[in-house]
Amino acid sequence: MCRHLEYNTEFSFRTSGYPELLSGCGNSALSYELFLGGFPNVTSVDYSPVVVAAMQARYAHVPSLRWETMDVRALDFPGGSFDVVLEKGTLDALLTGERDPWNVSSEGVHTVDQVLSEVSRVLVPGGRFISMTSAGPHFRSRHYAQSHYGWSLRHTTYGSGFHFHFYVMHKGRELSVTQLALGAQLLSPPSPPASPFFLQDSDNEDFLSAIHL
Repeated sequence: MCRHLEYNTEFSFRTSGYPELLSGCGNSALSYELFLGGFPNVTSVDYSPVVVAAMQARYAHVPSLRWETMDVRALDFPGGSFDVVLEKGTLDALLTGERDPWNVSSEGVHTVDQVLSEVSRVLVPGGRFISMTSAGPHFRSRHYAQSHYGWSLRHTTYGSGFHFHFYVMHKGRELSVTQLALGAQLLSPPSPPASPFFLQDSDNEDFLSAIHL
């Protein structure tokens, strides 16, 4: 895994005091990897107090990493608290009870909306939300493409063979007309694609370096 995140001239990272939130951290080492990459101000939240206690103990030698027990559907942070919010598989976990991924239930749609609404709320204007998932655009883009979140949407992929999907939302920018139309179809099952379509591929196994904000 990488020790840095790449960036372009559109959005420069600050290497210290940069507030980031990892939503639904579980027992992933991602928070620590971000710390090693030069981002010490990472707050990680999870619904399970057992998981949070275990992560606090595991990384007790890194006091700048913060761990909190919290429901990602109702975050206890003021609005505009973070420049970047990341989630890796959290939405996937919340949707595991769905019987048909092509036609998400109204309960599932509401759950995802609760999470994304909170993400948008705690992001500063110009902040980024990065969602990392195995769910392709035909399943997930319609959830992100809702105008009330106040962000734009970009998608890319990582990996060879099995692809991992990255969705980058930029708060303060607008969705395209096509994306808005897609979002309007959220409660309607989309037609399955004729064949898999990948926007980008990479043989580099260092997935964090594939994130271009």
